[in-house]
Amino acid sequence: MPPRLPAGCSAQLANCLDQSLICTAQRTATAAGRPSWPSPTTQQTSSFSTTAPRELTVKQRRFWNWMRKGLGKSLRNPKPDGVNYLGSVIGSEKSPDIPFPNNPQFRSSPVLSDTARERIYENVMKKGLPLKAVSARHGVDMRRVAAVVRLKEIEKRWEAEGKPMALPYAKAVLSMVPTHDCLPDSQPFEAINEMHVHSYTQQQIFLPTSESRHFTRADAAKAFGDFILPPEKKMWVPELLQFEKDVAGGASIKDARVRFLETTAQSEKELGAKHAEQDKIVRENNTRADTDRFQFRFEAINVDSSGKNGRHVRGVGWRYGMPHNDRKPGAVKIPTKVE
Repeated sequence: MPPRLPAGCSAQLANCLDQSLICTAQRTATAAGRPSWPSPTTQQTSSFSTTAPRELTVKQRRFWNWMRKGLGKSLRNPKPDGVNYLGSVIGSEKSPDIPFPNNPQFRSSPVLSDTARERIYENVMKKGLPLKAVSARHGVDMRRVAAVVRLKEIEKRWEAEGKPMALPYAKAVLSMVPTHDCLPDSQPFEAINEMHVHSYTQQQIFLPTSESRHFTRADAAKAFGDFILPPEKKMWVPELLQFEKDVAGGASIKDARVRFLETTAQSEKELGAKHAEQDKIVRENNTRADTDRFQFRFEAINVDSSGKNGRHVRGVGWRYGMPHNDRKPGAVKIPTKVE
């Protein structure tokens, strides 16, 4: 078995590795019998050495040449006034909002800047404006407005508690993606009244009706199905329709805006009262048992609520994955009659 290296040899090797030199050493004996090691500056011959650094491959050299001298030179650092994506210099469709040149269908969408989020938070929490009014003013979806307010509330609570914030990381990410500041004269951030298109409304229906009848959007929705809602009832901010009607009817922008704020505040108040009533009913029907770590809630269930076949949405087993009839063995899976 070869002799073990003394402790000084490991330090010698570490120093040699840092200098990227071929480290050699020779063990010599002293008068006292202890081994002594030469200084790191002296280079001698020995049986062990470090491996030479691996050379770059052809593709790696081409890449670094492209980054230093080619089109990639402009991509090394983000632009201070916008994004710096790879799709802006190469690809079939050179566009500043294409981060992946091989996938030109994917477009990078802007995100709300920290200034825009702070402005939304101040309008809702400090000025007391309704969510619908803030959504219509800044062109931001009402669900996104609510999410911004909740996240800003958590952020300010963490700042008050002295918790560390990843602000450098957030600034670095925002500097590399397109942002939107929600300025008064800027374009809307997104469409705030996008509606889900039901599959029943994509079919063509011939409905006989009287010529003297005033056929409305509600009548058209009912023609497709009794459960299909008209567009004004599926919009997130339906008060904008009345706002446009007031302006088209001759009312001033100021008066129409005041009425819009009043109607949105009233609708938000009614919605809050409705949710409070629903929560009250749930609390009255549930029995709660508090423990040290959890709160158990027990709800009274009626067996008749599952329906005749046990598959009603109010049944107990429906939410826990009751299998469909076509998954059962022996069930008839083809129609037996035409209705």
